[in-house]
Formats: sequence, structure tokens, C-alpha cells
Amino acid sequence: MAAPVVQESDSIRRAVSLLNAMDSGRFPRLLSRLLQKLHLKAESTFSEEEEEKLQIAFSLEKQDLHLVLETISFILEQAVYHNLKPASLQQQLQSIHLDQDKAEAFASAWAAAGQDTIEKFRQRVLNPQKLETIGWQLNLQLAESMQAKLKSPRAVLELGVNNEDSKNLKKVFVEFSHQELFEFYNKLETIQAQLDSLT
Repeated sequence: MAAPVVQESDSIRRAVSLLNAMDSGRFPRLLSRLLQKLHLKAESTFSEEEEEKLQIAFSLEKQDLHLVLETISFILEQAVYHNLKPASLQQQLQSIHLDQDKAEAFASAWAAAGQDTIEKFRQRVLNPQKLETIGWQLNLQLAESMQAKLKSPRAVLELGVNNEDSKNLKKVFVEFSHQELFEFYNKLETIQAQLDSLT
């Protein structure tokens, strides 16, 4: 078998026991919905009202429902990342003690929508934040004490970033001391050198 894409941990073990106890009749619809929205990081898959209905339908506490939804999403994201075949996904899930019917439901959902999902991930920008504007200013902080003549210059960068999903410009402010700005500059130089070596 290939290297496991989902490592067993306490939270995975807890999620698997919750998944195994879920209604097998409703489970495939839940999987299908999560697969449809998997590539949309900016928005929640379910509204609060829908989550309340899911809690009732699957007899889960809110915290347990969130663990189940996050785990299903994580498993599906791993399937995307590793481009798993449905049979391999099923085998991997059974190796972490997911019941056969649930593992088969994952494999069926993945067989039906896996390639579409992978394609949506390919089209999505890895980081949907795009830098649009840059501004800066210098601040000089004087020491509180009259005896101390210490000055502390600070640079403030204003980064205007745009999210792919919305057209609103969000402003991010980053403050640097002289040393921090110098270290940041050196990191940018390294990044620039690496980019240059690739072109």
C-alpha cells in the first residue's frame, strides 16, 4: 500500500469513531456537498442554520460536527493533493479503521467528482490574496524619560491586498524596527534571487 495520506492521531481516531456512527443513508449527500465546495476556501460550506440541521440529522454536538466536517474536508484535500484513485482512497480509509460502508461512500463520491474537484483546485490560485498597492511611512518614537535621548524609528508598510473571491481592497499594516526591516529586505532579496534563477 502507498504511504498513508491520513496519519492516525487522537483527533483522527475521534473523528473516525464519529464517522462510523453516522447514518449511512445520509452520509453520501454530506460528502457530495463538501466535495462541491471544497475549493472555495473563503466561504463556509454550511450556514449556521444548516449546521444545526446537520447536528440533529446526525445526532452530533456542535463541536463533534465541526470535527467531522473538518476531517472529511482534510481527507478530501489529501485525495486532491495526492491525486488518489478511488480504490486507493478506500483502502487508505479502511486502514485508519473507517467502516467499509463509509470508506465505500468516500470512494464513490471521489469517483464521481474527484477529477472535477482536482481541476477546480488547479484553476484556483494557491493564495487568493493579491497585492494591489503599497504605501509606507516613518514614525519616530521618543523615549518617555526626559533624561533618555533615545529615538526609535519605525517603518510602517501599508499593503493593499485583494481577495480573489471579493473585489474589496483590504489594508494590512506591518510595523518594522530598523533591524526587522533589514531582515525583511534580505528575505526579499533571497526570494528575488530564487525567482531570477527560475526565469
